[in-house]
Amino acid sequence: MSQETTKKQKIYRPHPVSGYPEWLPEHRMVELEWIETIRNIFESYGFCNIETPSIEELDVLLAKGATDKEIYTLARLQADEDDKTDARLGLHFDLTVPFARYTAQHFNDLVFPFKRYQIQRSWRGERPQKGRFREFYQCDIDVINIDSLPLHFDAEMPAIMYEVYNALNLPPVEIRLNNRKILVGYLQELGITDLAGTTRNLDKLDKIGADKVLKQLQEEVGLSYDIAEKALALATIKAKNSEFADAIRSLGIINELLEEGIEELSFVMNNLSHLPEDDIKVDLSIVRGLDYYTGTILEAYFKDDPKFGAIGSGGRYDDLAGAFINKKLPGIGISIGLSRLFSKMLDMGLIKNSKKTPAQIMVVLPDEDRRKEAAETASLLRERGYKVELFHSAIKLKRQLSYAERKGIDYVWFPPFKDGQAHEVKDMRTGDQKHSDPVIWEI
Repeated sequence: MSQETTKKQKIYRPHPVSGYPEWLPEHRMVELEWIETIRNIFESYGFCNIETPSIEELDVLLAKGATDKEIYTLARLQADEDDKTDARLGLHFDLTVPFARYTAQHFNDLVFPFKRYQIQRSWRGERPQKGRFREFYQCDIDVINIDSLPLHFDAEMPAIMYEVYNALNLPPVEIRLNNRKILVGYLQELGITDLAGTTRNLDKLDKIGADKVLKQLQEEVGLSYDIAEKALALATIKAKNSEFADAIRSLGIINELLEEGIEELSFVMNNLSHLPEDDIKVDLSIVRGLDYYTGTILEAYFKDDPKFGAIGSGGRYDDLAGAFINKKLPGIGISIGLSRLFSKMLDMGLIKNSKKTPAQIMVVLPDEDRRKEAAETASLLRERGYKVELFHSAIKLKRQLSYAERKGIDYVWFPPFKDGQAHEVKDMRTGDQKHSDPVIWEI
């Protein structure tokens, strides 16, 4: 190809794809630290890691109630007309569905209660907006068992969530808890049949206020004013401790399922009493999925910015994999939206990192004749556990130091520039420079 042809070659200038986050190296390093922190906390509670494929059969994805609009299907650009294999595959939109399928397929090889965690990307076909992406990292843990699951785990989940948020040094977070049995039992005793419509409107309490919810319960669900007011009275109950039980019973509604929910939530709150009272609260307006969660439910919010929406959620379900295996597998799980959280911290200016590389040390290259010795020095330091970058060419020392400074490398190592000279190391943060031995030197 001639030089003239090369100059005329059309250049495609890429644009960011909406809804797909992409961080700079210094930010990605922090994100990886977050992932490692979360992973360590999950494993400290005995959760084991699994990783499932990015794709699942569409029948698997649709078995748990997803809509077609949420799922990205997989197809080859030049697929044959009669090749419909890929058309039955889609990217998973969460980690719960793959986990359910995984449990069913490996049921005979698993030890129950099965405690697993996954930290993977998911894909969801929704309109991108602040804090909501089409591709995002989720950090999920679930514990499931055969036939029944001890209530102990309902208290362990919010405690783990609280520990994660503290370890990430986030702004103050509040975890709100409820129990589906309280809500369902109460509404059933009021004679309400449209539970989905009622709970959907009660869930809007913090967003639109009590007056508008009361109006919508009448106009959209068809409740009388008195019944709508009684339904709203439950949702407005918020408490820092077990006082919620007295507040519910003061409403005068007696129902066996309601009482069961009160007892379960009281157990959970009592077992969370070691956590700060202002950070763990009962909020009976928390609803979540009526057709999925059956007991304890929880959501986490920033105290100073609750309108940002939930930054973590979860709850108990009666049967995880009923669509895939003839076994009753109750469980409880939580999901932390890593990408959502991380982007929020970036926007707030709370992700600060001057390092653009994981390297702790940069070994200077004095000249090409001493490349072997410089490489051996770098190798020795790596063997001792340090992350080391060997500078790539024997350019002026000033430019090598400038490179290390721009990348935020803390130490620059000078191998001997002449025979008989000693090694030296410079602390780029303080400017101190001294003789050092790569065999015994320590940060």
